[in-house]
Amino acid sequence: MTLLRKTVSIVALTAFIAACSGSDEGNIGRLGRLGQDDLKDIFAELHEHIAVLASDEFGGRAPVTEGEALTTAYLVQQFRALGLAPGNGDSYLQPVPVTELRTDANVSLAVRGRDFNAELTFGDDMVVSTERQVVSTALVDSEIVFIGYGIVAPERNWNDYAGVDVKGKTVLILVNDPGYATQDESLFNGNAMTWYGRWVYKYEEAARQGAAGALLIHDTGAAAYGWEVVYNGWSGPQISLTAADSNRDKSEVIGWLSQASARSLFAAAGIDYDEQVAAAARPGFRALPLGDFRASITLRNTLRNSTSDNVIAIIPGSQRPDETIIYTAHWDHLGTNPQVAGDNIYNGAQDNASGTAGLLSLARLFSELPEPPERTVVFLAVTAEEAGLLGSRWYTDNPLYPLATTVANLNMDGLGVYGPMRDMVIVGYGNSELEDYLAAAVARQKGRYVAAEPHPERGYYYRSDHFNFARHGVPALYAKSGEDSLDHGAEWGASQSQEYTDKRYHTVHDDYDPTWDLSGAALDIMLYFDIGLRLSMESTFPDWYPAAEFKEVRDASAVTRQPPRAAGNR
Repeated sequence: MTLLRKTVSIVALTAFIAACSGSDEGNIGRLGRLGQDDLKDIFAELHEHIAVLASDEFGGRAPVTEGEALTTAYLVQQFRALGLAPGNGDSYLQPVPVTELRTDANVSLAVRGRDFNAELTFGDDMVVSTERQVVSTALVDSEIVFIGYGIVAPERNWNDYAGVDVKGKTVLILVNDPGYATQDESLFNGNAMTWYGRWVYKYEEAARQGAAGALLIHDTGAAAYGWEVVYNGWSGPQISLTAADSNRDKSEVIGWLSQASARSLFAAAGIDYDEQVAAAARPGFRALPLGDFRASITLRNTLRNSTSDNVIAIIPGSQRPDETIIYTAHWDHLGTNPQVAGDNIYNGAQDNASGTAGLLSLARLFSELPEPPERTVVFLAVTAEEAGLLGSRWYTDNPLYPLATTVANLNMDGLGVYGPMRDMVIVGYGNSELEDYLAAAVARQKGRYVAAEPHPERGYYYRSDHFNFARHGVPALYAKSGEDSLDHGAEWGASQSQEYTDKRYHTVHDDYDPTWDLSGAALDIMLYFDIGLRLSMESTFPDWYPAAEFKEVRDASAVTRQPPRAAGNR
């Protein structure tokens, strides 16, 4: 290889055992020959790719910018150099129609009452936008209603909108769900966030209920990130998939209130904030108007219809080419904010230049197999994850390869940069048989073990691109190095993870560091290679576990697949 060899932790190398079962010949035998040289190669190329993708030249890789053009060109160049075929006919690109919306941030949210008058400022007190693709939208004297968690879940006998008509009104909504708030394992999923806890769901439900405005009340613990992350994500241009109807069924205004602003409004209305938050987490909660308070704001928007691109490359299957294993990573990040003085580039080195680099490493490993895989292996770098999983949503709504015969999705988002970890954590633990494949692969790496994610309350299962595959019924795995550091212990690993969340996640400080120890990430890439290779040489389909929420969707698609063949390669 021409890649510069970097020094890899000796401990990490000795932690790996190339003890895979199988013949010494052929593709499965390749697993048995993985070793220190492979780790060094992966380590070096991860550093090389991350350094390029997270460089200032790429400007934070925002969709529909020069940074996108540089990123997609780089990925196409790399896939072509590896000899992979284009995944969309004769093209490596899948166009994704998007609408960029720039909202004038020089606005305030006026809240008026009989004896109350406040102007909430953008950035400090609130951030707002709209999902409507229109040049102007507004709230005009819109009654404000506290709607609790904003959840309608008939299967859980829960309806925060029961007994109240919110058409034309502005609802204030709590982040996460009642299970997290109470830590009651019998309520929702206890500490683990459900789909009902995600802000995407809450805005969707508010729109279904006819709310003109939907504002989430920020809470760092419940949201899993601070106000700075909210501001960074919601200031500047916002993009969404281009909608034929301009999204006129969406609420006029969506956004966030700082908790301090919410507390002030409640107090001014004579309502005990903490008492109502506690009440909202109990069954039987009823929506509460904030006295006679009304909200008004006008948003003026500049729209630009454009096209972003997913990048897709394949290695065609030799025996069952219509059956696919899809690796995913999102290439985008938050771009550059010219309104910020000093460092204003959100380089997104860990999130997700690292996962994109991992995609290229996996493509190289598959390209060097002694013979083609029996099933087609797809490498899909998606756009606009940071804008709401848009690239993967577009792909799963408009699949280039039928989802019914998509065997599995293996997703990477934020590889480990702190050296080897004993634990390989599964985000959304307990969902599918892909976890069995992972457990078997982990067993072939000395001293490692599979674990559930340490912070299920943060809802990561619903925050990366595998989720769109899952909701379409495709078994999806999102796993990554955990916090039990081989060299420094679990307490140190947890502190590093929290430091990233607190200080670098979605900030200008997520920069590439040439001193990162990517030996743990290299070990994880080997795990993903192990899983994908075994799936690519089998004839059976992994399934969801019986209680998984997406099993019924997959079962319904089974009629379009060929009857199961004998699992001769298992």
